[in-house]
Amino acid sequence: MPLDVCEIFYSLQGESTFMGLPCIFIRLSGCNLNCSWCDTRYADKASYSMNFEQILKKITTFNCNLVEVTGGEPLLQNDTPALISLLLEKSYQVLLETNGSQSIKDIHTDCIKIMDIKCPSSNESDSFLFENIKFLTEHDEIKFVIGSQKDYKFAKTIIEDKLYKISQNKIHLSPVFGHISPEAIAGWMLEDNLPARLSLQQHKIIWHPDKRGV
Repeated sequence: MPLDVCEIFYSLQGESTFMGLPCIFIRLSGCNLNCSWCDTRYADKASYSMNFEQILKKITTFNCNLVEVTGGEPLLQNDTPALISLLLEKSYQVLLETNGSQSIKDIHTDCIKIMDIKCPSSNESDSFLFENIKFLTEHDEIKFVIGSQKDYKFAKTIIEDKLYKISQNKIHLSPVFGHISPEAIAGWMLEDNLPARLSLQQHKIIWHPDKRGV
């Protein structure tokens, strides 16, 4: 079963509760959204076909057990759930990063889903499928990318009204890099005692923010 792959690389996980851990990234091509602050727009077009055997052969060259399937939007491709299941069968720990606009109901429950809820500054805040919340397990995670106080208030409302069953350890507020001060978001969170964590994009701090393959 072939998939359209943008790139496969080995780096440190830059986000989520897995931040700082060595990780293999399988970035699939294509996205259905056009976020204003997108930092992987190249994934819309950069693409080559790889079957599951080729993908497995490539990732076994890295001595690492943690794999993230990302994009673009990886769930646009029908065979992505099957790839995730195969990776789990091969004893990899699998993360899936998804923009929340596609259903996650068919994703293996052992896969750790890291799901975005798009805020107003992305221009895609109407894209999220709220039914996805009922498919989350206790090990799944939610991410809001914050570019303004309006974004923060949007995230705060959803956290309080929709995500009260989700552990604050699994809810991330991530500033748009270079656009808003982390200090500002930290202040709002402390003032509101918001049950979430401030998460910085570690890979953009370690390396140049435009560098690919990290």
